Amino acid sequence: MRTVENPVSTFSIDVDTGSYSNVRRMLAQGQLPPKDAVRVEEMVNYFDYGYAGPADRSQPFRVSTELAPAPWNGKRLLMQVGIQGYDVARNEIPAANLVFLIDTSGSMADPDKLPLLKESFRQMVPRLRAQDRVSIVVYAGSAGLVLPPTPGDRHGEILDALGRLEAGGSTNGGEGIDLAYAMAKQSFITGGVNRIVLATDGDFNVGIHDERALETKVETGRKTGIALTTLGFGQGNYNEALAEKLADVGDGNHAYIDNLMEGRKVLVEEMSSTLMTIASDVKIQVEFNPAMVAEYRLIGYENRALAREDFNNDQVDAGEIGAGHDVTAIYEVCLVGMGCSASDPLRYSAPALVEGKGQELAFLKLRYKQPGNDRSVLMERPVTRRDVKMEAGESLRFAAAVAAYADLLRGGENMNGFTWDQVETLARSARGNDPWGYRSEFLQLLSQARSLSAAHDPAIAISTE
Repeated sequence: MRTVENPVSTFSIDVDTGSYSNVRRMLAQGQLPPKDAVRVEEMVNYFDYGYAGPADRSQPFRVSTELAPAPWNGKRLLMQVGIQGYDVARNEIPAANLVFLIDTSGSMADPDKLPLLKESFRQMVPRLRAQDRVSIVVYAGSAGLVLPPTPGDRHGEILDALGRLEAGGSTNGGEGIDLAYAMAKQSFITGGVNRIVLATDGDFNVGIHDERALETKVETGRKTGIALTTLGFGQGNYNEALAEKLADVGDGNHAYIDNLMEGRKVLVEEMSSTLMTIASDVKIQVEFNPAMVAEYRLIGYENRALAREDFNNDQVDAGEIGAGHDVTAIYEVCLVGMGCSASDPLRYSAPALVEGKGQELAFLKLRYKQPGNDRSVLMERPVTRRDVKMEAGESLRFAAAVAAYADLLRGGENMNGFTWDQVETLARSARGNDPWGYRSEFLQLLSQARSLSAAHDPAIAISTE
């Protein structure tokens, strides 16, 4: 975007990570992902960047920014915006009313589907408490109640119910979605967490076949205080776009579980973030100063873009931040006079006349709602030229490596000749503390993607020999 023509960028935050693990599954099977399966913001947000949290809970999160030269174009800058929510101890998480809506159609029999789903859920059961309520609804040829609302500390009963799940029948959900919402309403916890977790490998045939009608059902549930999270398993007819859309509409998140380690990450490590929302309808708006910034590009978030006026409209739904969640957004910026503009100025555009703002490059604004509130709170801060560093820190370097990896998977249109080898060097320089091995695994994925790309493009093979 040329700043003098479009100085304002507005979008909803996103904490989904499904694209990362779905792409990982494709690479492991020896295939490059289709371009649309690679959502850069979900790739970047798969990782924790160690942002500092708020000093206290008067504000739900703290905002950090960092600016440094872009590794693929030294004339441009990367501006990283990091949001870190406050964390809570397990005993502080409100009571949870969870309804698992599980696809048990015949296609779910594969090892990476229902068996993996059951093992992933088993890891979560020991974390459930007496104040929690758990229900299990299945759908295939017809809907059924496998476990009525049950106290969370009855671990044996819950595990037995999971053990009874078997795949069989065609995927026709009957009244699956209605039964799940009925169970959620029956055990509704005022002031607690009320959430349906929909797990499937398929096309979400949960009793409503019209996609818009299904979205309306989920939206109606959200307005009554029942959120929806979607979990994807396996491959084949998996409708990832619908999974992500339903989670967005349902004030939930979407994850794709391709192995047991990912199941633990989503259902154990990140469960407090998933369950306890600390800020809702979180929107970011950045106004760039055309006297200082010639062009900018928001990396990813294409399907999260908002109209400029939506930022101040509290009726417009946006993303949620859970306890302990962190969110990352990255802009690529070309400063005035750096000779890095991608497009020519318009012949008849008005000249930039923005004086008196000193060294301001941009003005960052965030809006969010405290849980239960209808009116948003505004946070704002300037971003100045004095904030620019000569060299990016560890978190920005690793985030940039992930963004570059995603862009190369999408064809590399924004990489200015930056190669797979350079991405790997950048990622290795920023691996840092990696207790669960996620960053090390990323390096393996880089190697797989590079090899597959070389097989598809002989020019890459020659350049890497």
